[in-house]
Amino acid sequence: MFKTNTLKARLHAGDAVYGCWVAGGSPTNAEILGHAGFDFVLADHEHGIGDTRDVVDVLRALETTPTPAVVRVAWNDHVLLKRVIDAGVQSVMIPSVDTPDLAEAAVQACLYPPAGFRGYAASVVRASTFGLEPDYVRKANDNMLTIIQLESALAAENAAAIAAIDGADVIFIGINDLAASMGLIGQTGHPDVQALARKVEREVLAAGKVLGTVPNAGAGVNDLLDRGYRFIPGPYDVALLRDAGMAAMAQYRELQAAKARGETPADGKGTSY
Repeated sequence: MFKTNTLKARLHAGDAVYGCWVAGGSPTNAEILGHAGFDFVLADHEHGIGDTRDVVDVLRALETTPTPAVVRVAWNDHVLLKRVIDAGVQSVMIPSVDTPDLAEAAVQACLYPPAGFRGYAASVVRASTFGLEPDYVRKANDNMLTIIQLESALAAENAAAIAAIDGADVIFIGINDLAASMGLIGQTGHPDVQALARKVEREVLAAGKVLGTVPNAGAGVNDLLDRGYRFIPGPYDVALLRDAGMAAMAQYRELQAAKARGETPADGKGTSY
């Protein structure tokens, strides 16, 4: 359903925003985290499970909360982007954009002509409130937030040209895949990875674009803010659930071990609900 894109407005006003990832296809997790106070919830449909129908379910869940949605699509494909945006996504993240031509195509796929080549079905799609939103075509283009992911050494080489593209609102460094493309998988804190990331940072900021990435071994949230990042998706729902589950089991095992030693430990009442 059409709404003004408050996330885009905040970024254009100079705010820094901090969000949470949700595995694609989990509207319940999205709804819970949407009430937790994050600046945005990012539904991951690249690595997460889900299709276009699941995108709509996540959007509906988040619309019951104060938190805006971002959706990462599986690939830079204009048909996929059209379907997701028609479903009501206003902030879209597009992975693995290596060249200015690919970035230009990604931006244009998200916008109606003459700015782009988004296919027209504005009279019936969910994004226009099924044709009930006045002047929807203009509003759709004005409210679209396009997040371009640079995730390889080639993309880093092309960062300045990609950042110069009108409509590429956020340039996001996929630091994990950047490291992997350099033969340093899992080593985001490696000096060579961080040096290349710094090069991208300088060029993106010089272009006046919003800079984004995830906290990593080379930079925590405070470091990223100090370096000029303003779009930071932090925790991932799967990791939050995994870590909370492991902590709960560790607490339970310690309780059982203490009882076996004849001790009477605190039972942890009230920690689950």
